[in-house]
Order: sequence, then structure tokens, then C-alpha cells
Amino acid sequence: MEKVNIAEKLALFNDHWNPRIVGELNGQHVKLVKFKGEFVWHQHAGEDEMFLVLEGNFTMEFRDRSVQLSKNDFLIVPRGVEHRPVANEEVSVMLFEPANTINTGNVQNDFTKASPSHI
Repeated sequence: MEKVNIAEKLALFNDHWNPRIVGELNGQHVKLVKFKGEFVWHQHAGEDEMFLVLEGNFTMEFRDRSVQLSKNDFLIVPRGVEHRPVANEEVSVMLFEPANTINTGNVQNDFTKASPSHI
């Protein structure tokens, strides 16, 4: 049982769209990631995802609408719903998702991080 300082963990990396695992509980990973630009349209057939904005803001795009998220907002994307995060400026996000979740879901491309690192 070690405490985790989110600011210290975020200071360890500067790249975008590359989630890092900072904790595990009940089969879930707690991940930190920085976004900037547009991600790929994707969906997760078997997993819900929770996005908690720590710093900055971004838009979660869905095929039928967009949701604006700012610091201290969170959004749960239900399994099977196609989505795409877009950030005009850098944003820091905490993710809660099942440990087997691949960041690009049903899509394999340069953004795919099948085995995120622990920090």
C-alpha cells in the first residue's frame, strides 16, 4: 500500500496517447495519459471506460454528438459505443478500465498500446 502522487507520475512522461498504469484494483487498471490532437474512432465491445480530466479540457466525440470535458469532469463511455477523444491543447486524463482493455479497442494502428507500462 503505497500512495500515488498524480502530479509526480504525470511529470515522468511528455508523449501523447500513450497510457501508463499507475494502479490496479478489482481487475481494473488506473491509467494516466496525456492527449493532444485527434485520436482514432474506435469502440470497446466488452468494456466501459471512465475518463477523468485532471488538467486541461477535451472533446469526446460520438457519431451523433460531442461532449466537452474540463478539469474535474468525468465521462463514462459504455461498451460498444464508438468514440474519439480530441484535444486542441494538451490535457491530462486518468482512465479507469478493465485490465484487458486495449486503448484503440477494435482498431489496430500506430496509436495502439497493447501492453502499457507501469510507472
